[in-house]
Amino acid sequence: MGKIEIKKQRKRTSLLDAALELFTQKGMEDTSVSDIVTRSGVAKGTFYLYFRDKYDIRNKLVIYQSRRLLREAYNDMMEAGCELLEEQLIHISNYVLDQLLIRKDLLVLISKNLSWGILKKTMAEMEAEDDDNDFIEKFHALTAPRNITSTKSEIMLYLLVELIGASCYNAILYENPCDLETLKPYLFGSVRSIVAQFAETG
Repeated sequence: MGKIEIKKQRKRTSLLDAALELFTQKGMEDTSVSDIVTRSGVAKGTFYLYFRDKYDIRNKLVIYQSRRLLREAYNDMMEAGCELLEEQLIHISNYVLDQLLIRKDLLVLISKNLSWGILKKTMAEMEAEDDDNDFIEKFHALTAPRNITSTKSEIMLYLLVELIGASCYNAILYENPCDLETLKPYLFGSVRSIVAQFAETG
């Protein structure tokens, strides 16, 4: 990546970081594009080079933060040397849950705004802007040795994202129906069942 591209990436990241701070502090409805550019120190015209409006930056921010978290979780799993698919996915899930327990502001942002439709659409848009948009490919690579097709691998990922996202929200924020540590064994049992189902059908 050349100097110009690095500079562009820094500006874009600065806008995303400023939006995260403002959305979690003030809420999206009370945050304007002017607030974001003022906090980031980036010119307003530059904002519109990367984002259509505050809803667009919100969607891309959710995916940006989700991908960052998943990438960290994947790398942590690789360092741990997990071999079985079930253990790999549980390790990734556990890492994500522990981080969201620490970053409740991030949990609220992601859980309130992450849907499969936004995920797929925004991932496709960001692929052209960022070479590091490869978590879904990495997920396919994890499932391939179990003879799970790419289509079924994507369905499995959808189920895992929805299951973990919906389950952890109430457990982390409200300890309802129980706290996160109490929930984890049941959650990870469900992860094992999902993997077993897809591994059986191929």
